[in-house]
Amino acid sequence: MNVDFQGADMLAKGLTKLGFAPCVLHGGKGQDAREYSLAALKDGSKDILVATDVAGRGIDVKDVSLVLNYDMAKSIEDYTHRIGRTGRAGKHGKAITFLTPEDKDVFYDLKQCLLESPVSSCPPELANHPEAQQRPGVFVPKKRQDETLYRN
Repeated sequence: MNVDFQGADMLAKGLTKLGFAPCVLHGGKGQDAREYSLAALKDGSKDILVATDVAGRGIDVKDVSLVLNYDMAKSIEDYTHRIGRTGRAGKHGKAITFLTPEDKDVFYDLKQCLLESPVSSCPPELANHPEAQQRPGVFVPKKRQDETLYRN
């Protein structure tokens, strides 16, 4: 599932029912609504931002302590852009990402990104996942066991 306009709105409603004060940014919102949401987040009257990739690009919000990727980005570049919102200017932050089998095309690159990061760790579930062992589309022939194929 990709968090689209309806998905983002539905997620925000669920968070509201749990007692949070989320704001939503997506391409279905007008410019005034987007500016209102960002202002509310910055002044503290809203405590969570739910955004789609398109709407989340180019925003600058200080003191982000947690980025939760409900849907994994389709590329490592987009993932890096998303999590770059947290832990800026020497501050600590966390990024949590939910992965599904639909995300298998980025497993390898995500594993490499996490292994190369000086501040992150790669969970063993990802590090050991078969889809994370090689870049997608790379053919690796299976090693044949010693076997007799033909005997006279």
